[in-house]
Amino acid sequence: MLSKKTQYAFKALMYMAQAEKDGPILIAEIARKKKIPIKFLENILLELKNAGVLDSKKGKGGGYFFKERPKDITLASSMRKLDGPIALLPCVSLNFYERCKNCDEKNCALRDTLILARDATLRILEKKTVADLV
Repeated sequence: MLSKKTQYAFKALMYMAQAEKDGPILIAEIARKKKIPIKFLENILLELKNAGVLDSKKGKGGGYFFKERPKDITLASSMRKLDGPIALLPCVSLNFYERCKNCDEKNCALRDTLILARDATLRILEKKTVADLV
């Protein structure tokens, strides 16, 4: 399940992509238009800035803007930057693998099934971008 943080991030990124030609966008504007708590949004946008997705400008005409083009920001990469693994179990994760305790990975039917689920999910999330959501 998508965290509230990632849901809000996608709402904010979609809004920013729609208004991209207008220049940097104020946090208050995004929060008001998308009904996102402003303090929560500040943290989300700062996290995306630190991850290299967004940048910001201070002062008059300031706000947040895309550092990467929306068509280059996949949903999978955004989710990983905000929430970590996409996989449902750590032993199934491609980027955050951890061996499950007390598990025989070679004979685990649950792991085998969740690998299929992960792969099907990633086939979609790695192709869809923020621009596709607009």
